[in-house]
Amino acid sequence: MSSTRFSYSELIKSEAQRLGFMACGISKAEFLEDEAPRLESWLNANHQAGMSYMERHFDKRLDPRLLVDGAKSVVSLLFNYYPENSNLEADSFKVSKYAYGEDYHYVVKDKLKQLLQFINQEIGEVNGRAFVDSAPVLERAWAKQSGLGWIGKNANLITKQRGSFYFISELIIDLELTYDMQLATDHCGSCTACIDACPTNAIKAPRIIDSNSCISYLTIELKGELSNDLNQNFDDWIFGCDVCQDVCPWNRFSITHKEPRFTPRDYVSYSKKEWLELTEEVFSEIARKTPLKRTKYKGLIRNLTYVNN
Repeated sequence: MSSTRFSYSELIKSEAQRLGFMACGISKAEFLEDEAPRLESWLNANHQAGMSYMERHFDKRLDPRLLVDGAKSVVSLLFNYYPENSNLEADSFKVSKYAYGEDYHYVVKDKLKQLLQFINQEIGEVNGRAFVDSAPVLERAWAKQSGLGWIGKNANLITKQRGSFYFISELIIDLELTYDMQLATDHCGSCTACIDACPTNAIKAPRIIDSNSCISYLTIELKGELSNDLNQNFDDWIFGCDVCQDVCPWNRFSITHKEPRFTPRDYVSYSKKEWLELTEEVFSEIARKTPLKRTKYKGLIRNLTYVNN
């Protein structure tokens, strides 16, 4: 039986690689005991800011068996998004690299569906669900549990081989597999580059991010107005922020992605003048099927006005 589980696991990993995933790890679907007190402490400190959805489904975030009946395995996958040129317009407003091309929810979800279909065809019918940052799943914790990397001081999953510029996704399935038990060693050491470089001091302690002052949260998730006391620290970021990843020494090993659907959209090379003259009609056109649409036109204009003052 164990040899069968091993061959199934290898088959899944091989297909994941063929589909373009940069890494695949598998862990047993069980309660994440170590994560419970961390999540509770983070919520109690109100570090979730206006993301009230983080307060819901506490048990489901910690136990995948509550998301998929009879779940046996969590297949964690990494998908590279590091662009060929990460500074296409030096004198412009800044957009996070993950938002350069088509919305990753579409791209990665399509590949996950193909992987799940492959499992059903080659191994047999399984009950499972695909997750791409859209359900109560602690993605970084599962990726770490699957041996894919360690949680850095900037709270991102980091690998020695490729840094941290990748999306994390999962298949939770009711199929027993061979589990990757070897956890990656933490290689942050005494480095505090991410903590020191954060423009708004949002990294309150290693692996603890206060969303209330995180530029990514403020420019994407926040629904209200931006606070004046943060203005000087935004450093021209209008959608997301990559600072804590850009300064991470492990990201010198990042390689260019090979996904055509992540080809940078025109707005990546906009000048400041083009951004400031953006109309709602043009926004609707350029933001279609990209992460940029999440802020809506009103939110993006709010961000542009804020950083341009």
